[in-house]
Amino acid sequence: MLGGYGGFGGRLSRRLAGAGHEVVVAGRRLSEARRFCDGVPGCRPLAADRNGDLTALFAAERPNLVIDAAGPFQGSDYRVPIACAALGIPYLDLADDRAFVTGIDAVRADVPIISGASSVPALSGAVARHLVDGMERVSAVEAAISASNQAAAGPSVATAILSSVGQPVPLWRGGRSGIGHGWQDMRPEGFELADGTSLDRRWTGLADVPDLVLLPARLAGQPMVVFRAGTELGFQNLALWLASWPVRWFGGSLRPLARWLLPLQHLTARLGGDRSGMVVRAFGVTAGRRVERRWTLIADKGDGPEIPTLAAVILAERILKGACRPGARDAGEELSLAEFAPEFARLAVRHETREIAQPDPLYRRLMGAEFDRLSPAVRELHAVLRDGGASGHATVTRGGNPLAGLIAAVIGFPPAGEHPLHVSFSERDGEELWTRDFNGRRFRSRMTQCGEELVERFGPLRFHFALIREGVGLRMAMSGWSCLGVGLPLALAPRSAARETEDAQGRFSFDVPIELPLVGLIVHYRGWLTPAHRSGEVRHQHEGAELEVRTSWVTERLTETGKSRDGA
Repeated sequence: MLGGYGGFGGRLSRRLAGAGHEVVVAGRRLSEARRFCDGVPGCRPLAADRNGDLTALFAAERPNLVIDAAGPFQGSDYRVPIACAALGIPYLDLADDRAFVTGIDAVRADVPIISGASSVPALSGAVARHLVDGMERVSAVEAAISASNQAAAGPSVATAILSSVGQPVPLWRGGRSGIGHGWQDMRPEGFELADGTSLDRRWTGLADVPDLVLLPARLAGQPMVVFRAGTELGFQNLALWLASWPVRWFGGSLRPLARWLLPLQHLTARLGGDRSGMVVRAFGVTAGRRVERRWTLIADKGDGPEIPTLAAVILAERILKGACRPGARDAGEELSLAEFAPEFARLAVRHETREIAQPDPLYRRLMGAEFDRLSPAVRELHAVLRDGGASGHATVTRGGNPLAGLIAAVIGFPPAGEHPLHVSFSERDGEELWTRDFNGRRFRSRMTQCGEELVERFGPLRFHFALIREGVGLRMAMSGWSCLGVGLPLALAPRSAARETEDAQGRFSFDVPIELPLVGLIVHYRGWLTPAHRSGEVRHQHEGAELEVRTSWVTERLTETGKSRDGA
């Protein structure tokens, strides 16, 4: 095992040796390997550098399985799995780097070559499939991991964390590809079991993991996938968040600072506790019901760091028994959640799955039974559950009054002309955020409920609407407006007889004119939209972009190892 005496590698070595296997503990520092093996029966030390040429070493040792627990895998090449494939030796790793894991299938092999046998994507993938079982459509998957402060990170983990801080993170949300940034989009996360056992709410930030690419393509409805991670102590997460901004603005990487992260962490080692948590949420529709299914894990007594090794233990046993099919692939679909249960039972780990009913969509709550009489296209667009998106086309007309142009520019309305249009929907706690993108010109509004009225907010302005069914369509009638909470005369309010219906092609159709007294027309946009999960073109564009990025990265990695893709 490469890195067999490290943080996660050491735990994995002990588990496999305890199961009766002979474990060769390999690493760059032979003295460290010897020191580790002296205390673990069934282990023997070996000097090996995963960044060197390992073919001769593997040929001499002829192991039944090579496990790479050394890392970091960020920016790493494929020399280890390629050497294993060439010699017919099965391979596993504990990688969680998105590019490395999702590119492993470029390695050609007649033996199992499996990447990502860790918390992500092996465990997270198993949990996600467990949660969405029976769902007709999945709209969002959100996951988070929070490690206890006493789960001290090793050099590889420190390097992996700092390598991702502030870096671009590809996201699939709102029905299309987008970009986030590592350790930003910070949010407090709760880890709570049904009996009340919980961790304090902990801050987590955006993490770049293989699931961001793998799960949207594998789950029905091509859902949004977001993964966050964090440490137990809030100030540590705040420090990473602050450090992410210079990297985002000016480029570069914090990776060279990894050597200083461990000493800093040791200064706070006595703070916090020994409890870690993981939560995965899936939002979707099953048997016509809107639901959230939530899986929560809480690890006590310092057993949290054992979790990333469990998938490798299970898969190693399967490979050594000859029960694992050949070929190179990620571990995201290799295991079921039930296979982890016996391993959890040996640890101070509790986990459970709950189903939580979700409220009706905002427009359904406002309109009641009238909503059910709307056309299918209108109902579907307004049935937002956590995340959604739609693409189409819009024709925009702008008013000629200079003041109208100024108002339109301040709000962000698009210029006159024909525009491809994409609308992203985000729903949380009864509020919907709509982001309209007219060929790169974006403006957004927030929609909430106030009594029986819809409130749409543009910055400091709030507009109240009554939702009125007209046949199978919908009309929005303004009933009031305010600025910074101060009510304004309705006579001075913008005029907007916005209408929604279904066109002859079965698409959602909209017509939104906006005028001001004494000013005249501000903007008028009309057109159509199709939900992203029904658009094969949108999905094809997303998968094509990811394939192009992966192919380019894998080609570079294979070239660096001195082999072409055809010769791998």
